[in-house]
Amino acid sequence: MPTAIVKIFIFLTIIIVYSWAWNGLQVDLQALKDSGANIVDFISRLFPPDLSILDVAWARLLETIQMSLWGTTIGAIISLPIAILSANNLVPWWVRGCANFIQNAVRSIPSIILGLIFVAATGLGAPAGTLALGIYTIGYLGKFYQTAIESVDRYALEALQVSGASWFQIAQYGVMPQVLPLLWGYTLYMFEYNIRAASVLGVVGAGGIGFELVNYIRGFEYNKATTMMLVLLIVVTCIDVASSQLRAHLEKK
Repeated sequence: MPTAIVKIFIFLTIIIVYSWAWNGLQVDLQALKDSGANIVDFISRLFPPDLSILDVAWARLLETIQMSLWGTTIGAIISLPIAILSANNLVPWWVRGCANFIQNAVRSIPSIILGLIFVAATGLGAPAGTLALGIYTIGYLGKFYQTAIESVDRYALEALQVSGASWFQIAQYGVMPQVLPLLWGYTLYMFEYNIRAASVLGVVGAGGIGFELVNYIRGFEYNKATTMMLVLLIVVTCIDVASSQLRAHLEKK
């Protein structure tokens, strides 16, 4: 088939798929046009921020960081063996199938549902949020780790196999030294992401800054909610800059 015909076919397929998706959304353009005034009105209620609750905001933010730190650590520890067992260059297909199923099962559960599960198990507060973040982290860090492991130099692994190295020795000396900087980078990224995810878990009462944020919004105390969001924005930005620099440093090694 000529290249031009293939390109036309791909282009038409893209048009059809996007048209199908647009029709499925049932977007009311007139409603979108008329919603501008409502958006402006809502945003105007957010300002000025109520700085009298800064002490509450910082206390809840510290709790959010603690939740993210422990949740990311728990998830990373569990993710590493799952990722190793998922890698197609280390284990047979039937082992990969089981490990990948675990990753897919965890990723299919939204973080807010995990929050509800652990709130029901442990009650309202940070412990529920920490456990939810830990399980949520497994699904994503496991996949990131797996991708890093599968990208290692296969000749180094073959050299170890030829020399008679065991499976554990291949994983320890052939894989880990090559992927460790990447693993640290992915873990830092997940920690940064979990701080934002922790704020969402507050919707179901799983502790952190999100819990206070939702309560203020439900109570129509928008000025206090703005303070919470600004504090979260400042800290997330600082952590993003710091983790980006650290990831760049690790990738150079």
